[in-house]
Amino acid sequence: MTDTGPPPFPFHLPAPPDPAALPLPHPAHPADGVRLLRGAVYAVPDGSRPLAVDLWLPEHTTGLVPVVVFVHGGAWRTGLRDDLGPRFRHWQPGPFARLARAGFAVACPDYRLSGEARHPAQTDDLAACLAWLHTRATDLGLDAAQTVLWGESAGGHLAALTALTQPAGTVRGCVTWYAPTDLPSLAEDCPEGAYDARDPASFEALLLGGAPADRPEAARDASPVTHVGAEAPPFLILHGSDDALIPARQSIRLAGALRGAGHHPDLRLLAGGDHLWAGLSDEDVEDCFARTLGFVRRCTTTVED
Repeated sequence: MTDTGPPPFPFHLPAPPDPAALPLPHPAHPADGVRLLRGAVYAVPDGSRPLAVDLWLPEHTTGLVPVVVFVHGGAWRTGLRDDLGPRFRHWQPGPFARLARAGFAVACPDYRLSGEARHPAQTDDLAACLAWLHTRATDLGLDAAQTVLWGESAGGHLAALTALTQPAGTVRGCVTWYAPTDLPSLAEDCPEGAYDARDPASFEALLLGGAPADRPEAARDASPVTHVGAEAPPFLILHGSDDALIPARQSIRLAGALRGAGHHPDLRLLAGGDHLWAGLSDEDVEDCFARTLGFVRRCTTTVED
């Protein structure tokens, strides 16, 4: 009798649990008046790690609360979902706790980094997070119809790109801090020799899956300015005038595209400001946060449903 080995055993991986049905994390209390649900899974992309979101919530509310979705920076390559940058790490209470105390929910999501997936995976992830927030709105006490996106650096790029590519009305406003907005124009905007659009190892190339000069359509599609239209939400755009990493001209381009489509973005160039708000006084950094909070309030209280 010939031994032919074990019979074939087709094995199909079971589907992961639906993130909309998973139990929410047990809340922590990092500051008076604030609940923190850290690490709620909002998506399980095929072939990737589960993606989680931290939720900073007001402790006591009388109704549903508007939502701020904060998107972290890190050149699309690294970063922590709850890190606003070195100028804010010493704040007590921290910026997200301050927003929760002001009556807003803050969602800080993971997204797939460029070492895991190329564009448009990152905006796909943020769209999935928005959908999850809508699905879990009742559980969390959210008014998800009043959502503002906010991001810094690469996170500002992703916030803007998401805000401009979601169906009209999904997002009530968008805040960008020192964000790239027009990838094909980076070489023109940077000082001579500071940026090479043909470099396959640049952060932009790693996001796109190839040098921007070699993937012009992908670079255009990954640029918020490409997607500005008549239904774009309100924008607050903050950038340091002396940013040595992402030129302020990138924010000027986004504001110009929005004006060209009939909008009135609030563009502020901060004199002497470098990337991550280096070069600004503590008072100026506080003002950036205060302007952001004020913009969120206007977007979530004056827009008609």
